[in-house]
Amino acid sequence: MRTNLTVAAIAAGILLTLTACGGSTTEDKPATPATTAAATPTLDAAEVTQECIDAVAATVGARPDDFDPENDSDPKPDACKSLSEDEYMDAYMDGLTEANKQGLADLQDQIDEATEGQ
Repeated sequence: MRTNLTVAAIAAGILLTLTACGGSTTEDKPATPATTAAATPTLDAAEVTQECIDAVAATVGARPDDFDPENDSDPKPDACKSLSEDEYMDAYMDGLTEANKQGLADLQDQIDEATEGQ
């Protein structure tokens, strides 16, 4: 008799444990809309890096009035804030290269305009 009672108690305990763990169904949970992730577009790493390069190239030479080249560094554009320090330095150097290319192209245009009338 004691064995049957013990087996019945263990079986009841297991049954209650199983029903407690598996009792909740997906019908009880409200569905979360999947549009939240799709509604907020995210940029991939290459696009973020390119935006940082463009921002650096656009701000070269646009330093604050109190800029001290001995102690200060160029201000970090907002487009670059999400990049790691290594990624930012790579993008910064690429941005400087882009700014230099644009500066050379502008200088060549001025030279061409000045020599047209001669």
